[in-house]
Amino acid sequence: MEDLTLGQIAMLLAAAAVAAPLAKALRIGTVLGYILAGVLIGPHGLGRLAGLGISETDSVKEVLHIAEFGVVLLLFLIGLELRLQRLWTMRAQIFGAGGVQVVATGLALGLAARGLGIPFAAAMFIGLALSLSSTAFALQVLEENGELTQRHGRLAFAILLFQDLAAIPLIALATLLGGGKGNVAQAMDWVAVLKATAAIVAVVIGGRTLVDMLFRFVAATRVKEALTAAALLVVLLVVLAMEKVGLSASLGAFLAGVVLADSAYRHQIEADIRPFEGLLLGLFFTAIGMSLDLRLILAKPHIVLALVAGMLIVKAAILWAIGRSAGLGARPARRLALSISQGGEFAFVLLSAGVASRLLAPEHAALGAVIVTVSMMVTPAGLMLEQFWTRFATPQPLPVFDALPENEGHVIVAGFGRFGQVVCRVLRARKIPFTALDVDPVQIELVKRFGAKTYFGDASRLDILEAAQAEKAQAFVLAIDDVEASMRTAEMVRRHFPSLSIYARARNRNHAHRLMALGVSVVQRETFLSSLELTRHLLRGLGVSKAEAQTTLDIFRSHDEDRLRQDFGHLNDRDKLLASAREAAAELEQLLDADAVAQAVSDGTASPMRTGVVVQPVKVAE
Repeated sequence: MEDLTLGQIAMLLAAAAVAAPLAKALRIGTVLGYILAGVLIGPHGLGRLAGLGISETDSVKEVLHIAEFGVVLLLFLIGLELRLQRLWTMRAQIFGAGGVQVVATGLALGLAARGLGIPFAAAMFIGLALSLSSTAFALQVLEENGELTQRHGRLAFAILLFQDLAAIPLIALATLLGGGKGNVAQAMDWVAVLKATAAIVAVVIGGRTLVDMLFRFVAATRVKEALTAAALLVVLLVVLAMEKVGLSASLGAFLAGVVLADSAYRHQIEADIRPFEGLLLGLFFTAIGMSLDLRLILAKPHIVLALVAGMLIVKAAILWAIGRSAGLGARPARRLALSISQGGEFAFVLLSAGVASRLLAPEHAALGAVIVTVSMMVTPAGLMLEQFWTRFATPQPLPVFDALPENEGHVIVAGFGRFGQVVCRVLRARKIPFTALDVDPVQIELVKRFGAKTYFGDASRLDILEAAQAEKAQAFVLAIDDVEASMRTAEMVRRHFPSLSIYARARNRNHAHRLMALGVSVVQRETFLSSLELTRHLLRGLGVSKAEAQTTLDIFRSHDEDRLRQDFGHLNDRDKLLASAREAAAELEQLLDADAVAQAVSDGTASPMRTGVVVQPVKVAE
């Protein structure tokens, strides 16, 4: 095997630096970008041309071996987000949905492989190997699409976690089915099982105390790189301990993260590890692309594509059924199925183990590796097609909204989130009738438990506004969280009920300006008053008198509201907006200076916050 040269390392870094931004610009997903870059510079791409890529297959394996640490760090960071209590609450999903998926998919794909003439034991093993999905790939795609925290994303994670656990006995299964007596004894070594269990318990129970002691000692030195080294050391030590007892590095890294989930240093560790994880994970996917045997695809393209399609369809169908049985809607179940229907990195390990134990023929293992790699490349495209199809598909029947009560002289509140609830509580206390509308049935059911009454209805629809007696209402409170939904509702009210006063909540300055363009005169930025209130407490804590602090904030608030209206006239002129921001900051300082001088003259005192002028230029954050 040839060691990687500096030129080859430069080629890898160039691929990582260029592939991700280019893929993001093309909206194909960074993972697919990395894989395509790997195909390009690998032994079957530019690597075939002297000096333009990585031409040695052994070099590719070396890159893949190094880059697999990115998967380890990914699992560590995932574990860092989970506490043991939350992990325990997920046990039904992990062992229920995960177990059903591996068994059902493995059986279906195994029977399909048997139908293609592969011996029964080898076929079942291939089916189980292909039933596993790529944890690194799927989680990266789900995170990029903002779906990891959604319900189907959490179910996907639970299934992936079970698959990682299942990979461990499957490696032993390859040895068992291979037929050697000594190997059978090794596979059935219950002492090894007990050692593995004891290692997990020791890491979970004893690790937390020891790790906190380590980080407390390192943090006291205030050497940042030492803290980073300590974080990487903890991951490596747990991984080595897991591998020593025969468990996977991924499981070890995940447990290390779980152990540190409650640590006071969790956020610091995450910040230190994240750059390493991102770079190594990119190299991992690049190495996957480099290992793709294009010669096999070109020799049998129709067979490879048919096998990839068959595997994806079988896995997706089973995952969709699992999602629906778990209570997911049609589209979330579809996203679940498409997100984790590809083959996984553990398949490469299992297929290699099958060949080593003489369970699999080398050509079957090579074909399986190609199927896994191509399935990874197809997954982002399938998710994008699903989004495109959903956007332009035949609209689904609209939900049946609640029947609204007859009211007159009431207030309509659109949006019953944290903002709308405060408004409604005050109205109820003052015995002012109101009709609250929200499109989230989960939110409606939640607030009902606390005695709050709201109605399921879309305030951006004319028929709902008419049913809410908008023509008889005294006022309309626009408290919808989503900016675009808020704007649609404001436009509908303005167009059909022009005399109805709108009191609107704005997420930021831009949202406020868009509402003002519709003629909404009363606009409240949602974080503005709370930030002023916090600043008032801050000034008092700095020794400013109560009256002076209030005067300062009154001047600031009046000045900022004036500026909000002035900026409205320069929305399409960025240069004028920037100039206005600079002028406003200087003008505010002058106003506060003038007020400080006036106060000093009137009471004959001088505050550190007055004529000394400690006020800094205001930064526009909204």
